Amino acid sequence: MSSPTPLADEELRARLHFWRAKGIGPGSMRRIVEHFGSAVNARQASDNALREAGLKAEGIAAYRALPRDAAAPDWHWLNAADQHHILVPEDPHYPALLKRIRTAPPLLFVLGNPELLNDPQIAMVGSRNPTQGGKENARAFAAHFAANGLTVTSGLAVGIDAHSHEAALEAGGNTFAVVANGLDIMYPLRNRSLAARIVAQGAIVSEFPIGTAAHPQHFPRRNRIISGMSFGVLIVEAALQSGTLVTARHAMEQGREVFAIPGSIHNPLARGCHHLIRQGAKLVETATDILEEIAPQLNVWLQQDKATPPAQGQLALGAVASLPLDEIDPEYAQVLDALGYEALPIDQIILNTGLTAEAVSSILLMLELQGFVAACGGGHYMRMGPGNGN
Repeated sequence: MSSPTPLADEELRARLHFWRAKGIGPGSMRRIVEHFGSAVNARQASDNALREAGLKAEGIAAYRALPRDAAAPDWHWLNAADQHHILVPEDPHYPALLKRIRTAPPLLFVLGNPELLNDPQIAMVGSRNPTQGGKENARAFAAHFAANGLTVTSGLAVGIDAHSHEAALEAGGNTFAVVANGLDIMYPLRNRSLAARIVAQGAIVSEFPIGTAAHPQHFPRRNRIISGMSFGVLIVEAALQSGTLVTARHAMEQGREVFAIPGSIHNPLARGCHHLIRQGAKLVETATDILEEIAPQLNVWLQQDKATPPAQGQLALGAVASLPLDEIDPEYAQVLDALGYEALPIDQIILNTGLTAEAVSSILLMLELQGFVAACGGGHYMRMGPGNGN
């Protein structure tokens, strides 16, 4: 076991055992621990006591029917390799955003580096059979997110998911895959090589016990984790009946931002996106549109976490704050020099610096997150300093 959970082995084993009983879900597990003080105590409880804790007859019967060593596969897997981890909500590596949702998984199986799981994330999902334009959009957006320090989270499915993961990795960023099966099973098989790269540069996550095969009913559960770990969800391409819309619905219920890329009215894979936009999802044309939208949330996140040294994926977002102005990257300093303490349109900043529009947009966002720059609306920015609230 490479990084033990904060639980005693006996308590972790007890939770793993309960988690394997059909009819015991996140809510039941939470009630068990809260009512009895621990899963170990609950294992000694009578059926009446379990009912008092809120368990239904189905869950109690399923639990009683489990063999004593039901969780042995999970324990063996945990101890088989340094990259194998099982996180509980008490663990500091458990994703803090995910912990806040009503149906947060009581156990997370992690293959890879759990220390990255609290890095800022953006989810990207879409069709398993995307158009060429959809593939290109997924790769362009994911690369831009990765270049700006955001971890790309998706579901390891073929299509948009795979292209998003690949582009993030190629851009030198981190990426997480959330799957609908046990982590001893590779699904889909065609993404085996991609999965290995994700483990090396991020993590694969599941709430399903070892040995659990991928079933259709597992994917909606998987989708709530994808959205739950992220600041927002980008729908790249989706048909009206696509399972991708389930992820968007979870995101809305969780209070996450939902973004959708519009497409041709003749493209059936754009109809899901258009439906979401009519339902309140934000129409986006560039990755910068999303970065600007989630900037306030990221700023709060960074302020909460600034006492902690940034992990690898947080470096681009957090590196500027701790540096004196004369030590900032030359292009960042160039943008600051081009700004005054009165609002300036972004077109003028581009002209003043000679940098590309994309570079200026990204730099302005990073400087805004760190409090050096303020967005004034209408594409105008001003420098912050003495007398300007900073």
